[in-house]
Amino acid sequence: MSEQQRETATLGGGCFWCLEAVFKRTDGVQDVTSGYAGGQTPDPTYEQVCSGTTGHAEVVQVVFDPTVIAFADVLRKFFSAHDPTTLNRQGADVGTQYRSVILCDNEAQEKTARAIAEEVGKSLAGPVVTEIVPLTTFYPAEEYHQDYFDKNPTAGYCRVVIAPKLDKLGIPKAPIL
Repeated sequence: MSEQQRETATLGGGCFWCLEAVFKRTDGVQDVTSGYAGGQTPDPTYEQVCSGTTGHAEVVQVVFDPTVIAFADVLRKFFSAHDPTTLNRQGADVGTQYRSVILCDNEAQEKTARAIAEEVGKSLAGPVVTEIVPLTTFYPAEEYHQDYFDKNPTAGYCRVVIAPKLDKLGIPKAPIL
């Protein structure tokens, strides 16, 4: 695929393992990397991000082919994969590192993100609290976080949180490595 057929979306919606599992199984997605963005600490570690003091959120960077899936549809999937009405939390994961956030590469992404957030918000019980901000720097997470669900399908968090989310979204759970 040429660079002209590649776009990137950087999204945070709770634990990055959940979004990674969803987007790895999405048609048109070429690559998904778990990482950290939105904060001020350079090259943060997982432990630092978990402390809530770095300003970073757990995010995924999704590389996709816009001729197969549009950025707007990536965002619709993102909004369906988490609760964008809860501030700084997703389920039992609590803290600013689990906030709902779209980190935009450019003004076109920001405009689309705002439009889709408004569209989605019309069908939700509460207001969308998703931050829509420019992406400054993305830091890939440690290797043991990459492909977590596929490598650890029987781990507690995977069985109790990720697998039911995939079921709810109608996404097959077969490993993709």
